[in-house]
Amino acid sequence: MRYYLLILSALLLHPALAQDKPAPPVRQKDTAGLRAAELARKNKPATPGEAITIRDYKIISNNRDTTFLDTTLTIQKEYRYNYLRRDDFELMPFSNVGQPYNRLGANLNRESIFPRMGARARHFNYLEVADIRYYNVATPMTDLFFKTTFEQGQLLDAMLTSNFNRRLNFSIAFKGFRSLGKYRQDEAQSGNFRATANYVTRDGRYRFMAHVAAQDIRGQENGGLLNAEDQFESENPDFQDRSRIDVRFSNVQNELNGKRYYLDHEFRLLGRGADSIPGMGNLYLTHRFAYETKWYQYSQNNNSSGYFGDLILTPVKDQAYLKTFYNRMGTGLENRWLGRLEGFVTVYDYTYFFNSILQSDAGTIPNKLSGQELVTGASWEKSFGSLRLEAEGGLGLGGDLTDSYLDASVTLPLGESFELTAGIHHSARKPDFNFLLYQSDYLNYNWDNSGTFENEQVQSLFGRVRSDLLGTLSAQFSSSDNYSYFASIADAEQVAAGEEQSFVRPFQQAGRINHLRVRYEKEFRLGKWALNNTLLYQEVDQDAAVLNVPQLLTRNTLYFSSDVFKKAMFVQTGITLKYFTPYFMDAYNPLLGDFYVQDREEFGGFPMLDFFINAKVRQTRIYLKAEHFNSSFTGNSFYSAPNYPYRDFVIRFGLVWNFFS
Repeated sequence: MRYYLLILSALLLHPALAQDKPAPPVRQKDTAGLRAAELARKNKPATPGEAITIRDYKIISNNRDTTFLDTTLTIQKEYRYNYLRRDDFELMPFSNVGQPYNRLGANLNRESIFPRMGARARHFNYLEVADIRYYNVATPMTDLFFKTTFEQGQLLDAMLTSNFNRRLNFSIAFKGFRSLGKYRQDEAQSGNFRATANYVTRDGRYRFMAHVAAQDIRGQENGGLLNAEDQFESENPDFQDRSRIDVRFSNVQNELNGKRYYLDHEFRLLGRGADSIPGMGNLYLTHRFAYETKWYQYSQNNNSSGYFGDLILTPVKDQAYLKTFYNRMGTGLENRWLGRLEGFVTVYDYTYFFNSILQSDAGTIPNKLSGQELVTGASWEKSFGSLRLEAEGGLGLGGDLTDSYLDASVTLPLGESFELTAGIHHSARKPDFNFLLYQSDYLNYNWDNSGTFENEQVQSLFGRVRSDLLGTLSAQFSSSDNYSYFASIADAEQVAAGEEQSFVRPFQQAGRINHLRVRYEKEFRLGKWALNNTLLYQEVDQDAAVLNVPQLLTRNTLYFSSDVFKKAMFVQTGITLKYFTPYFMDAYNPLLGDFYVQDREEFGGFPMLDFFINAKVRQTRIYLKAEHFNSSFTGNSFYSAPNYPYRDFVIRFGLVWNFFS
């Protein structure tokens, strides 16, 4: 708590700068460092005497896409006002903040060209390279996010950024929270520190973006409800106080900890930022570097339950480590005829390891997987009038983790109110490391599949149509071979005895899985009233039920917006309905920090109704929400995973506040 007070005290030193409602942000490709002529015009803060507008506060992504700060109050801001600070439409949160999210929508495209560590259920709040934002601001700016949690805790995300001169910016941020939760042994807490810097020389010849991130995500694990039918589903008034419900564990915790150092820089060898050399244009050297260490730990002091099977050692303290060293070196050429073409070579060193080698009757389980990957590839960006093409692909030349990948898209705006996008995705790489190798103090959670599991292969076609009149329709068809998943091989008798999780194993699906998803978004307006709709339809064709998602997922918000108090305040209030059809929802395994497939019970088919009142006063957005207010009269059938209930009715509030100096 003392860290929160220190950060809040520092932020309050910045006086607020009054501004009217700004226009919504416009996304554009940041060409800072590519064209010196545009550099001074686009990336410098306003000079004394110039009018400062909200467009002078720029936010830059890892791919150098640029938006400006948005201080408006919209329904999309309501959807993003949560622990993750992004729209969680396709996710189902657990009862407490900071716990895992079950998936309601699937996207088979691989985000990373290399395998990840695993424990994906604990990574939702882990900020990856693509999640870090860089800034360029006219004056020092602070972004403060606050929201209440569930019993004895708060959530605070504070960021301060400033330009030291016209071309050099620094930012520092910390996101921390603690929440005790409504159920026993349900406490969660985390801390996400990040610091960024970006710089461009006066002539635009050299530029860099860099960040440091240190993250610690912890949570108690109660193993779910011990007797859900009698103590939860029966609606027995003796258990309305959820802390009285029996849970499986009382002494279990897992933790994810990571540190990362990242640098992306570029040097122009030839050219002056414009196409000044006939037939050549600009020639660049590029380099991206990332060093990251990460570990995941499951600890249990008292192991009398036998929930995960027989023990090797007690107390249990399973630890998996991953160290990666990423280097990508490339050469880029840019001119008005070619666009921007870059060839690159990626060298990726990895070590995934445990602290011991396991000798058992079944054989030897090694303590590490290590090696070096060599991937060569190219990227291309080109505009033909309003038509824009983007593509990047790579081929593995050495190593066992990555074979090939390709992402390509074409975007065609037809005026300001209509846009077409289409693209393809291909990837072939090994599954996450915890599928390949795992060690535990529980005997059944030890395996070595590094020599038997094959590359997961995914091919996708996608398209999107955006229309101000008709809404946004997107569709994606994906085909996957060697799909990897966790499942339990327990028989009916073992399941009845509560031993299902003792037999969880990694598997690869031999047959092909085809997945179709169609998403539609449209808002209808009538005066000050609006109805915002988001629908997702999914269809899966597979030999065995290993990829389970609801067929239909919908979110509908009816809300009212108006200025009040002589336009001193802008108010939005309304009701949101979220609903998904019943399906075989994945079960949660706290030892692995991952989900596994189950085909015994269907969950879903219950409505989730939220009532909200939001307001904006100058740069402050105030949020008040009654979450799941229908829980008391629609029955206790709401689950986020088997034996893990969704949250009951609760009232939460908070704010997002921007300070300018």
